[in-house]
Amino acid sequence: MDRSLSHDERDPVLERFHLLVNAPALFNALVTALELDLFAALSGKPSSFDELRVVTGLPPHSLRVLLHAVCTTGLLERHDGWYTNSPVAEEMLTRDGPDSWRHILVGWREIYYPAFARLTEALKAGTNAALAAHPGDEPTLYQRLSHAPEQEAVFHRAMSAFTLRSVEALVETEEFASVHRLLDVGGGDGTTSTRLTARYPQLSSTIFDMPSVSKLAERTTAPDFGDRVTVHPGDLFADPFPAGSDTVLFSHVLEIFSGEQIVTLLTKAHRILPPGGRVLIYGYNVSDDETRGWYAARLSLYLNALASGQGMAYPARDYEEWLRQADFQQVRTLADYPYEHGLHIGVKLS
Repeated sequence: MDRSLSHDERDPVLERFHLLVNAPALFNALVTALELDLFAALSGKPSSFDELRVVTGLPPHSLRVLLHAVCTTGLLERHDGWYTNSPVAEEMLTRDGPDSWRHILVGWREIYYPAFARLTEALKAGTNAALAAHPGDEPTLYQRLSHAPEQEAVFHRAMSAFTLRSVEALVETEEFASVHRLLDVGGGDGTTSTRLTARYPQLSSTIFDMPSVSKLAERTTAPDFGDRVTVHPGDLFADPFPAGSDTVLFSHVLEIFSGEQIVTLLTKAHRILPPGGRVLIYGYNVSDDETRGWYAARLSLYLNALASGQGMAYPARDYEEWLRQADFQQVRTLADYPYEHGLHIGVKLS
C-alpha cells in the first residue's frame, strides 16, 4: 500500500516529501500573491472573495486557483468564506520596505531558481552549467550580471533585503565596538557598511567590489554617509586590497569560492592588516555533520549550478582551518546567528 494514503503512518519526513514535490508550484503561487499585494490587502482585516477580486484584478476562476494554492501552504486561512493572513504571513509578508520578502523571493524566482533545472548537469560536470543562460563570457554570475543592469538591480535588491534580515545580529556583535577603519570586501550595494556606520560613530568603511556593483554602492551610500563610507572598485583576486584598515570583513562572500581560493583571499587580508588587526567572516554555516540547514542547502546548490560552479555554505570548522592556514591566530566562531549564520574571527598577531 502507498504510505502516502495511510494517515496513521504519516511521519515528518513523509509530510516533507509531499511538500517538496509540490513546492515549485506553491513557491510561484506565493510570489504571485506578493506581486498582487494579496497579503498587504489582508493585513489586519479579513476580506471576502469579491473584495480580493478588486484588489488583485484577477478573473474569478484565476483567483479561486491562487487562493486555494496559498491556503494549502497555511499562509492564508479561510473561515466561513472570509480570508485572513496567518500569523506568519502577517509578520513576514505584509511589509514592503527594503527588507521585504517580496524583493527576496522575486529575485530567487527570476535569477536563482531557473538555474536548478540544470542542477544534474552542473553537478556531473563540476561547473555552473546554468550560467550559459546569462550573456557574457565571465566565469561567475556576479560578473555577467554587469551586462544586464535590470537583472543586476533585481539581484542586489534581493541580496540587500535578505542581508537586512540577518545583519542586525551582526551589527550588534561587540567586535565592531573597537573597529575604526573597516574594509568590507565584496560589500555589494553597501547595505552592511551603512548599517555598521550608523550604529558605530567611530567606524568608517571602504567597500571593495567589482566596478558595476561599486556604482550601486555609490548611489546607495553617498547621500547619507558622505566620506564615512567610501567605494574602492576592484577585482577580488586580481587587484590588491586597499591598505589602511584595522579590520577586514567578508560578509556573504567566501562561500562562493573553493577552499584554496578562500585561503588566497584571507592571506591578502592578512597582508594589509596591522598587528592586532582582525578578519571577520560572516555567512551561512551548514551543520557540523553536514546534514542540516535548509538555507545553507539552497545556497550551496545555487552556487554550484549558477553562481560560481563551486563553494558551499561550509561548516565552521572549515573556516577555522582556513584562517589558521592564512596565519591568523586566536581563531574562534560565534554561532546561532539568524538564518543559519555564523561569525568566524581571526587575529593577526605579527
